[in-house]
Amino acid sequence: MSTWLLKFTKKHFSIAAVVLVFISAQANAATTEIIITGGTDSARPIGIVPFKYLGNVNLPENLSEIVASDLQRSGKFSPMKMSSMPQFPTTDSEVNYKAWADKGIDMVLVGSVQATGLNQFLVTFELVDVLRAQATGGQSKNLQDGKLVLSRDHIIEKRSKTIDGDDFRQYAHIISDIVYEKLTGQRGAFLTRIAYIKVLDRETNPKPFRLVIADYDNQNPTTLLSSPEPLMSPTWSPNGNTIAYVSFENKRSQIFLQDIYTTSRTRLTDFPGINSAPNFSPDGKKLAMVLSKDGNPEIYVMNLQTKGLTRITRNRAIDTEPSWTPDGKSLIFTSERGGKPQIYRVNLATNRKSRLTFEGGMNLGGAVTPDNSQLVIVNRTRGNYHIAKQDLTNGDMLVLTNTYLDESPSISPNGSMIIYSAMENGLPTLSWVSLDGRFSFKEPVADGEVKSPSWSPFLL
Repeated sequence: MSTWLLKFTKKHFSIAAVVLVFISAQANAATTEIIITGGTDSARPIGIVPFKYLGNVNLPENLSEIVASDLQRSGKFSPMKMSSMPQFPTTDSEVNYKAWADKGIDMVLVGSVQATGLNQFLVTFELVDVLRAQATGGQSKNLQDGKLVLSRDHIIEKRSKTIDGDDFRQYAHIISDIVYEKLTGQRGAFLTRIAYIKVLDRETNPKPFRLVIADYDNQNPTTLLSSPEPLMSPTWSPNGNTIAYVSFENKRSQIFLQDIYTTSRTRLTDFPGINSAPNFSPDGKKLAMVLSKDGNPEIYVMNLQTKGLTRITRNRAIDTEPSWTPDGKSLIFTSERGGKPQIYRVNLATNRKSRLTFEGGMNLGGAVTPDNSQLVIVNRTRGNYHIAKQDLTNGDMLVLTNTYLDESPSISPNGSMIIYSAMENGLPTLSWVSLDGRFSFKEPVADGEVKSPSWSPFLL
């Protein structure tokens, strides 16, 4: 085993994704508040008016607060503070277009929630283009079938739906996705989940390693598995139903598949040596992984139906951390074949390999954005590990983060945000940064550490 792998894995198991024998976990006390760390000045102002409630029972969740939080977290919107709002309309007909325009707001979301039965609520909302409404007086004339008709095309979207009380947060994310897509032209990723490994204090917890899934914003966390031995490298199947991960429960590395709904799991590999770094192909039919059963850590691809293996790399250097390109035709991986860890690509049809990264002392954990334009990596420069992106066309690299020990980046399914784990002032955080680097926020971890966050695919 190389000096790099031995030393690097001891400190950063979620980056190297090869050996977990040397993991050390540490519990730290911290608040769980979300801290916006940059980028609000460039965000688009928007009015998310508190939805009017028509009922006499307590609401399970505040829909408008969740929507405002979602849109702010995207980095593209800056929801207006409630104290600055000129009015609190419920429908478009109540909106004073001039009052909002004078405040610099061109889009307003209004709505209501009405209790309709036992744990049943009718949610109605409208997304209003204030400037267009002001210009047309709330109505415009359009030609339809050769006739001029009045329309209210300043209402960008209007919907009503009856939901259960248990579905408030989910429906709020759906509203956020609708608003985001209508105003950016890009699909929203708020109704998604994340998976990660949480490591608690091993002196006080007999099973300190936890496989956790949560909403994209780390709300509603659910522990799928607790283990006395290390867990690592969770990764989602393309349909969002299954998570592959590595477990050391049997005192050696093994790759498991786990259904997130039934919690049933299947051991996929139990080869001698390293079984590590699973990653689903875009069609969900194959799993890339790292195995050392033939002596050296190499990249393999398993057909999940037949369990047949195809060896992809054959080199004396360590090859690890495979991830697929969006078209499924190539794998991105980390290799020290050039002396120090850098990112390479292998064409699966020709087996031709090419080096992609050259800047900095090391580049690790590569993943390609859904549009196939950017390579997201962990870049080590002057001893610091930061999340960076590299343009796959011209090779330009941009460092996106500046905290200490930033690792394990995972890209949102719409390619707009990156989630990663970090250390700041000695405390672990779960952090997010926009792909352009202009907006970031973090959530300090209250107990233990969060490792290897993985963003789910679109779930609807």
